Amino acid sequence: MLYYLSPFFQETAGLNLFRYITFRSFVAFMISLIISIIFGKYFIRYMKSKQFGQVIREDGPKAHLQKAGTPTMGGILIIGSMMASLIVAGNFASTPFVLIIGVMLSFFILGWLDDYLKVIKKNSDGISAKGKLLWQTITSLIAGYFLISQGIIDTQLYLPFVKGPILDGGYYYLSFIVLVIVGSSNAVNLTDGLDGLAIGPIITSVLSLGVVAYVTGHSSLSTYLFIPYIKGAGELSVFAASMVGAGVGFLWYNSYPAQIFMGDAGSLSLGGALGTMAVLVKSEFLFAIIGGLFVVEALSVILQVGSFKIRNKRIFRMAPIHHHSELKGWAEPKVIVRFWIISLFLALLGIASLKIR
Repeated sequence: MLYYLSPFFQETAGLNLFRYITFRSFVAFMISLIISIIFGKYFIRYMKSKQFGQVIREDGPKAHLQKAGTPTMGGILIIGSMMASLIVAGNFASTPFVLIIGVMLSFFILGWLDDYLKVIKKNSDGISAKGKLLWQTITSLIAGYFLISQGIIDTQLYLPFVKGPILDGGYYYLSFIVLVIVGSSNAVNLTDGLDGLAIGPIITSVLSLGVVAYVTGHSSLSTYLFIPYIKGAGELSVFAASMVGAGVGFLWYNSYPAQIFMGDAGSLSLGGALGTMAVLVKSEFLFAIIGGLFVVEALSVILQVGSFKIRNKRIFRMAPIHHHSELKGWAEPKVIVRFWIISLFLALLGIASLKIR
């Protein structure tokens, strides 16, 4: 909205700021932050009144059993806050901007349906794993095919700390896009197991990718830093700022001890958005560093399942790895803060790679 008003205020001092990505990013951050904090308490109160509480798995750490009944589906609050801010501050003429919103909303609907079946309909299974994977794959395929066929991105692969592309993925690049987006969505979902554990790395990851997006969408800066220039990618910075604001506002209530959980509506959609942003700015491998905590969480589950099937032995006391840390004796707040520190370090390392090439 602000972007489309900018032509009317070009000659008015101060109001021509509407056309600048940096200013609209700040506006998006503030709007999503304020909305999520103000409406958060009313949303939690409503969810409690309807008794839409989280079901806690009994095979996990016993300290978690006291969290049973804590309101969930906080992803509605996060995505709702983001959409309100993006309608005001976003530029919907940017194809990357519109596409990432589309992917996020598709994954949000999937997560909401799963939460709805589990929490409201009391169906403990929710949507089957195969059903989720099919939905995620189809969404990612459509997004990836559109990006490639419309020439918005090429099929080149880039590595952190290396100048220029290392390989042309060709026809296989579409499969790679699906792997990144679906993998990111599910990795964030696996990480969402402790109070505030997932939203912290989400904030650091999207903030870092937002910086990358701004540089990628700036022809001079992208040339200077030897990274590909992608038209319209700068608008993803506004999207990133909106997610940071909504995430910080959600953390106000999700920090230990959590008053609300994000649920699949939040984790699947935010994870999918992170993966899509990494694809849009040609930083898929860089995202593996920035979001390294999500990678470790996902790998811990893969290794645990694989080891048990092959050797009938477990590697970790429990997977994902944050539960292993708890069962080793780490208090939940200590696990959360230490994982946050790791995610912050990885995010800073990812940003540093833009200059070190």
